[in-house]
Amino acid sequence: MLMFQHAQPSIQKKNKKSYKKNTMLASTIPTDEHVHSTFASRYTRSPVPRFQMPERSMPKDAAYQVIHDELMLDGNPRLNLASFVTTWMEPECDKLMMAAINKNYVDMDEYPVTTELQNRCVNMIANLFHAPVGNEETAVGVGTVGSSEAIMLAGLAFKRRWQHRMRTEGKSTEKPNIVTGANVQVCWEKFARYFEVELKEVKLKEGYYILDPVQAVELVDENTICVAAILGSTLTGEFEDVKTLNDLLLKKNEETGWNTPIHVDAASGGFIAPFLYPDLEWDFRLPLVKSINVSGHKYGLVYAGVGWVVWRNKEDLPDDLVFHINYLGSDQPTFTLNFSKGSSQIIAQYYQFLRLGFEGYKNIIENCMENMKVLKQGIENTGRFNIVSKDIGVPLVAFSLKEGSKHTVFEIAENLRRFGWILPAYTMPADAQHIAVLRAVIREDFSYGLAKRLVEHIELVLKEMDALPGRAIKKTERETQEEIFRYWKRLVDRKRSGVC
Repeated sequence: MLMFQHAQPSIQKKNKKSYKKNTMLASTIPTDEHVHSTFASRYTRSPVPRFQMPERSMPKDAAYQVIHDELMLDGNPRLNLASFVTTWMEPECDKLMMAAINKNYVDMDEYPVTTELQNRCVNMIANLFHAPVGNEETAVGVGTVGSSEAIMLAGLAFKRRWQHRMRTEGKSTEKPNIVTGANVQVCWEKFARYFEVELKEVKLKEGYYILDPVQAVELVDENTICVAAILGSTLTGEFEDVKTLNDLLLKKNEETGWNTPIHVDAASGGFIAPFLYPDLEWDFRLPLVKSINVSGHKYGLVYAGVGWVVWRNKEDLPDDLVFHINYLGSDQPTFTLNFSKGSSQIIAQYYQFLRLGFEGYKNIIENCMENMKVLKQGIENTGRFNIVSKDIGVPLVAFSLKEGSKHTVFEIAENLRRFGWILPAYTMPADAQHIAVLRAVIREDFSYGLAKRLVEHIELVLKEMDALPGRAIKKTERETQEEIFRYWKRLVDRKRSGVC
């Protein structure tokens, strides 16, 4: 006890010196470096850089938190019923994708197994689409960054084959064209504009929102490089009648000697028809179908960033479009618009093929169709809408308001966003642009419970809107287009105000 009393002044003196030293040291070092909470640091008080790279670095946890918080203002992908793109995969596949995140797919010599997995996927898809290849033969095709690149490649192959034929016959190659329906996805318009090909569109009409095969064949001439049919229209999910188109075009080719081919844009329906409608003839079973594209990131059940294009035979892909490079270690043939790209989605596609097999894909697509019917029935039961989509096709529900409604689909879409739902509202292309619809795409992760909840929220929105002043009025086409513009402008302005 006495020893402790004698030692105490010495200890107190030492503690005072230590405290003074630590205080002086802390005053010379920015406090941010000692604060573990990002929200207690200066980084949440400073504007986030938007136009110029910041002069100084920031801690990794602060950079993460700032970006993470801004991304909270994005929509929930699971509730984004505008998109056909996959929003959920199994954790095991997520791990495989992250393990391959640093692999550049184009380095085939360095990553030969990844290249082999891509080739296996091409073979599986080609056989799924009844390509005329033997059991041990290698199919002709390539993985792409979505169906947009796949369509560009297929279109270039058609254009080049047409040019070869026209030059052989001593004819002009200045005015190539493609025949499509007015319902084609914008990537077809991009191809036509970027690669100088005229797009000859078959106009739509009320009640018939897909390509009319008879009108399409009437538009074909000797400068037509192909007719593009859609297996799963973006607007209504319907499958176009490729069989009738093939039969009519065969007859016209026989009469004219033109040999005009068909391309099938199966971006959405290519991983649906083989499992639900195996007897439907739309693929390489039809002789004029020379190439098919499909999106792995739609009902191929892979996250965004992978598409596929396959050709019927090697002869359908002109050799002069294929490049050979050797500066990565060996001779590598390549036919892509993009060069460097990630390997993750290719690996994920192979995982899904291996994991699910034919049986698994069939079960998942059947579930999607059943949940689509639940949603469709619920929407019909409101008594306020007409169903525009069909039961056979892509699992989606497209619906328009009945005549005389005092509201618009654009108002409904905007009000549903309060609950997190993202349903696109849009008008049909020419000549059905007076029809405005809402669309809900049913994906793998959209359950029976969510379908019921969406119907409840649609009913609630209708009830709230009915309580507001309004009057039934038939809008002119210009007024409808102006309403569409205001609708999208509000959405864009809302994002600009909240997200950099």
